[in-house]
Amino acid sequence: MTASPRPQQPPLARAALDRAGDERANPGLIDESRADAATRVLVLHGDSAPLDGGGEALRWVRPEAVPGGAQWAFLGRADAADGGGAVLAAVFPREADAPLDPPGGWGPLRVVGGGLSAFDAGAFVEALSLGRWLLDAPHCPACGALTLVTMSGWARSCPSCGREHFPRTDPAVIVAITSATDPDRLLLGSNALWGANRFSCFAGFVEAGESLEAAIVRELREEAGVDVVDLRYRGSQAWPYPRSLMLGFLATAADDDRARADGEEIVEVRWFDRDEIGSGLRGESDILLPGPASIAHRLISDWHAGLA
Repeated sequence: MTASPRPQQPPLARAALDRAGDERANPGLIDESRADAATRVLVLHGDSAPLDGGGEALRWVRPEAVPGGAQWAFLGRADAADGGGAVLAAVFPREADAPLDPPGGWGPLRVVGGGLSAFDAGAFVEALSLGRWLLDAPHCPACGALTLVTMSGWARSCPSCGREHFPRTDPAVIVAITSATDPDRLLLGSNALWGANRFSCFAGFVEAGESLEAAIVRELREEAGVDVVDLRYRGSQAWPYPRSLMLGFLATAADDDRARADGEEIVEVRWFDRDEIGSGLRGESDILLPGPASIAHRLISDWHAGLA
């Protein structure tokens, strides 16, 4: 596996927030932060965050503006350039009433994340990743008892069996495949769960006891019928749907003619030339490519720009 230069980080990999992990052990940190005038809060409703009037930035609020019933977590501290102070998340389930009426409405991470500032994007993906775990995993997986949230939202302690639990992160590989013979061709696939004409990179979870390289070879052989060579790591980003870490690669097909869909998860594979990809990225064709919040979009757009 070789590494090549990465001109830009994937959109949700940008981090402008100090997570201040050494502070989490303070049992009074959440309460102290909620009483601090410098603290700001990112409220989540399901997988959506409140937006400002223009819809291009998050709407941050003071702790007292958050209604009751939230799950709270400490995200970190902003530096002086971003206003300083503690940064908290207040998380509400999707089925709850909307906790705020923001001027720009509510935006899901996968829709708005690619257009946010580094600070807002980093805080949003952190809050959603942690918030999903806080809402979805209240019970001890070992004995079933209701756990207690500790470490300012970053751990759960079981009062029954004594075990401590932490948020899970599941590694997944995502790969764009270049041609063995033509540098201006890229192989993409269409998933059975998507609508017509939607194409993206190939992705799959890393299995137990499997390396990233082995997962790439297995997934592409299963989904696209191709063997690949020249694996090039391009970057990673969290993707909290529900708890993935997407590790992005480019790879080259050993034999272009072997490309075929598995007919189950992938219903169509297709070689695209550089002009077709450019039209799709600009929204000038009927081909639908991944949105700008995704690492798939970065893999495709970097290849199209000749940066891969």
